[in-house]
Amino acid sequence: MSVLRDASLLAAGTLTAVRVPPPSRVDRSVAGVAMVLAPLAVLPLAAAAALVVLAAGWIDLPPLATAYVVVLVLALGTRALHWDGLADTADGLTASYSPARSLEVMRTGPVGPAGVVAVVLVTGLQAAGLSAVVRHDQAWWVVAILVCASRSSLALACVRGVPAARTDGLGAVHIGAVPVVAAVGSLVVTAVAVALAGVGVGSPWPLLVGLVVLVAAVVALLMRCVRRLGGITGDVLGAVVEVSFAVLVLAAATG
Repeated sequence: MSVLRDASLLAAGTLTAVRVPPPSRVDRSVAGVAMVLAPLAVLPLAAAAALVVLAAGWIDLPPLATAYVVVLVLALGTRALHWDGLADTADGLTASYSPARSLEVMRTGPVGPAGVVAVVLVTGLQAAGLSAVVRHDQAWWVVAILVCASRSSLALACVRGVPAARTDGLGAVHIGAVPVVAAVGSLVVTAVAVALAGVGVGSPWPLLVGLVVLVAAVVALLMRCVRRLGGITGDVLGAVVEVSFAVLVLAAATG
């Protein structure tokens, strides 16, 4: 039970801005469980997003404005940590053919052109998808499910066999810490959740297809980072979250 408690605190403290006590220990076993629990750890963010959608409906806020407020609330609820990771990952992958130089850019460099483009593009895709989703009567709980479901990609990104690009940094203890069985189990549960969300927007099939696209996108990003950087970093995990959410809301928009 101590591992579960520490993993829950680690996941909540890392993935949200919610103030929680520090875990009593942080090691690879705790970190692996934390990544599997990531969808549950962000329930406060999911609830906040759902409340935004409900409130926007009551005051008749335009769908696109609602979508951007949801994106803003999620960014605030994570201290924009994932967006920083997305920007740093884009900059690192385009900075140099030298892994050492790319990693240095990701660690210390200001946001460059590639990072800006990546953030603007993914933000726009999220907002476009959400603006269609929020038009549905059941949008509030559909959005909440998608927020949680997008974090299941962290178990996939941290599955055993994925190497870390460096031994220090926020993500080092998490990378490669999730057993394969746990990662597969997380995806199965996520498939059930997104199918339920699909029912709320008309059909489960677009979101189930979206989940397949999500897995393919995450795997492609991981492979690219391993080839270019020698592994992945905590920044890549942030990028995975934002890309995953964009894929899921776009899939829901076609439901």
